[in-house]
Amino acid sequence: MDFLRYAERSAALLNADLATVDALVGHLADRERLQEQASDRDCMLLRKFQRELRPVFEAGQSDDVATVAGALNELLARHPITPRIAEHDGVGLHLHVATESASVAELLIGESLLGLATLVCDLGADRLGVCAGSPCTNAFVDTSPNRSRRYCSERCSSRANVAAYRARQRATAPV
Repeated sequence: MDFLRYAERSAALLNADLATVDALVGHLADRERLQEQASDRDCMLLRKFQRELRPVFEAGQSDDVATVAGALNELLARHPITPRIAEHDGVGLHLHVATESASVAELLIGESLLGLATLVCDLGADRLGVCAGSPCTNAFVDTSPNRSRRYCSERCSSRANVAAYRARQRATAPV
């Protein structure tokens, strides 16, 4: 189990449009085994989880460790995780979050919570953030060496930089 990857998938899950099963299947593009199991119930549970998870990233943005830890602990209590040791595809021994009988939603929620809990404990709550680019509200995991990430993507970063440049140009332009 790659905890950083699970934490990043958690941000992607939070940013995903999960209005329909087709949208969930699109979100699971790299996980063919889960695509065929996706259901309307999974979509409903994951949308609820998105609403519960957003405050964690918002608190991480302001480095509110107590709120991040408290919210993650509440979510961990509501969504118990059962890790299993697995070995497949030549990867060697590693952890999986749930057994094969878990639903898509249970698996994604478990991965998200275990990944985020591990990330927060190992790297800090300030590694969770929300895009500073207006009007974007996407969540992200900051993996930069100096904890300097402010945008969810290069696109938002470029858009914000261009807007700031244009504002500076307008401010210095003769009237």
